[in-house]
Amino acid sequence: MREYFNSNDWLIIEEGFEPEYNRVSESAMSLGNGHMGIRGNFEEKYSGDSLSGTYYAGIYYPDKTKVGWWKNGYPEWFAKVLNGINFIGIDVIINGLELDIAKCTVIDFQRILNMKHGYLERSFVAIDKNNNKTRIISKRFLSMDESEIAAIKYTVIPLNYNGEIILSPYLDGKVVNEDSNYDEYFWEEVEKSAEDNLCYLNMRTKKLDFRVSCAMKYELFNKNDKIKPKEMTLVCKEDYVANLLSVPAKTGDKISLTKYISVVTNRDYDNKDLVNKAVNAVNKAYESGFDNLFEAHKETWDSKWEENDITIVGDKKAQQGIRFNIFHLNQTYTGEDKRLNIGPKGFTGEKYGGSTYWDTEAYCLPFYLSTAPSKIAKNLLIYRYNHLEKAKENARKLSFKGALYPMVTMNGEECHNEWEITFEEIHRNGAIAYAIYNYINYTGDKKYLADYGIEVLVEISRFWADRVNYNKVKDKYMILGVTGPNEYENNVNNNWYTNTIASWTLEYAIESIDYVKKEYSDIYDRLLQKLELKEQEVDKWKDIIDKMYYPYIEDEKIFSQQDGYMDKEQILVKELPEGNLPINQNWSWDRILRSCFIKQADVMQGIYFFNERYDLDTIKRNFDFYEPRTVHESSLSPCIYSIIASQLGYEKKAYELYLRTARLDLDNYNSDSDDGLHITSMAGTWMSVVHGFGGLKVKDNELYISPFLPKSWQEYSFRILFRDSLLNVKVGNSVIIELISGDDVTINVFKQKYTITKNNKIEYRIII
Repeated sequence: MREYFNSNDWLIIEEGFEPEYNRVSESAMSLGNGHMGIRGNFEEKYSGDSLSGTYYAGIYYPDKTKVGWWKNGYPEWFAKVLNGINFIGIDVIINGLELDIAKCTVIDFQRILNMKHGYLERSFVAIDKNNNKTRIISKRFLSMDESEIAAIKYTVIPLNYNGEIILSPYLDGKVVNEDSNYDEYFWEEVEKSAEDNLCYLNMRTKKLDFRVSCAMKYELFNKNDKIKPKEMTLVCKEDYVANLLSVPAKTGDKISLTKYISVVTNRDYDNKDLVNKAVNAVNKAYESGFDNLFEAHKETWDSKWEENDITIVGDKKAQQGIRFNIFHLNQTYTGEDKRLNIGPKGFTGEKYGGSTYWDTEAYCLPFYLSTAPSKIAKNLLIYRYNHLEKAKENARKLSFKGALYPMVTMNGEECHNEWEITFEEIHRNGAIAYAIYNYINYTGDKKYLADYGIEVLVEISRFWADRVNYNKVKDKYMILGVTGPNEYENNVNNNWYTNTIASWTLEYAIESIDYVKKEYSDIYDRLLQKLELKEQEVDKWKDIIDKMYYPYIEDEKIFSQQDGYMDKEQILVKELPEGNLPINQNWSWDRILRSCFIKQADVMQGIYFFNERYDLDTIKRNFDFYEPRTVHESSLSPCIYSIIASQLGYEKKAYELYLRTARLDLDNYNSDSDDGLHITSMAGTWMSVVHGFGGLKVKDNELYISPFLPKSWQEYSFRILFRDSLLNVKVGNSVIIELISGDDVTINVFKQKYTITKNNKIEYRIII
């Protein structure tokens, strides 16, 4: 872990340039707007170590899975998020020398991400071999108001010389993925044009024919005066277009290039209209101007922060961490396009293929439920409903009935290339079912069951009913050969969490069927016919529920993570010699699999989901046993343990784990932030505050909170949107709850019930 960025409430500040840390900075400084995203790469050429990344939502490549053996049901391809047209590029030549900060002396370097208003600033002084000193200042944003638009203001200031400055804004389609097999190239040119102050580049992906059309225009200024270049050269070559602009400059001049960019794809427009759409969009942006575009962008960010900001007084690191996480969640997914989901790296890197995991349902959904209109969370569920037929295909490929949702997907097909996850990590099915329950419990939208939910629940239940093994001797149903959330155990029998969520899914499906039958009889009759659901099938589910096997460790009086867990040598993480952590970077896979160490919340994941089932002593015993054995080498782990620690009154441990999840990427805890941020775990940071420290729950259509104040904080506040009513909760020496907008809300504070209206606020004094 390294504290590299300066602590600031609203800014991520990099002071001084360290090339060996550049990739981590590029990840942290990424920008996105739901439609597209870019890493914090430099506009000018940089020949040092960098992961160049420009990504477009929903654009991917079906890379052929390459394995040394083949098994029935194995995925045919692995999804790659594609590095696309580089639209931020501006080459800079100063008196004949190309600017490349890997090849010159750099002083006064700053790279600053402004999270409040969603833009990236950079400034530095470059000193070349002729001792010419040049100050560079850049500012860029991807519009949250007009998602197809980006803009850059790039300023060059000669500090001690006169001469010629050449600025060359370009669009470059000759890009590659760092993780491509055998240096594969995934794009090919469709058409391009380079005219005076209007360039466009239209590229298509091989195989799937995704098309991206990008257009650009520019403005030149010297200080506040608009100028024309002394010379302008058009550049038009394979997969590349540019304008080469020559400008005379004197010491102290401020030569600024404003670059306007539009990006459109054939996900939204017909191929024949693509170029026109891009050109029209960039012309409109050019007419609006940088300042007007930015003001609209800023206002959109202001409204987002109004709904979902969390404030922390007295702890800058904690404050910066939570806003960093909320900021990137808002950049990644806006919920406007139900065809999209949330990739573990969002728009910040290539790893994991940019695909959808169970992370969305287990971790991200709660954030969007409480911070955005209900249609946003609903669209995440609709995404899975629309993939139901593919999930049924996935199950059939493995010779099972019902639906098996993929571990990793872009279009509903499984596209993960590790057998122990593809075949065995089937608990992801339960996360889909739990998300339906979570959404309905929070929003009260039970009509969703009739419209969409029942079909998904029935098909998932059919899979579980076919996947279990009946043990006649023990008269128990078991689930063999699985990988639970703890991926440091593969091919185990009776993972407690998997068995638990499978049985719960069957229970919830039956309960939901009965509800729809009672409340929506006309819809129920049509569903019954469509699903061909028989009474005998439901009876089998009930038998499985009654006879499901749950491994238990009698001596410890805790749930056993899996049947053979206590066969392993029991060592605590604190007993490991220095230099062993992280074990996934220092141990062989064989050694990890034979160890007792846990990658992420497994049993505790089930206790978090089904918290109301267990008394406090049971929760405490399981936490006290499993947390000391957990290495938290999954980004999804610390938040769950932090929430349970809060419930148990382990305030020091809850805070320690909160800070770890909040600053996981900022401080590069697991030495893996260089290839992108852990976007889906960022929602866990929000959960740690709101569900953990705040104790937020929804039961019987009412809100419950039981907050505490971490010792290092003076106070904190969070906002939650509950059934169209926006509440502000402030926790200090007392708990103050205000209704910001919407209808009256009933809320239980430490089990005492209040009704909050627009004309009053409640204050509950905390006894310290």
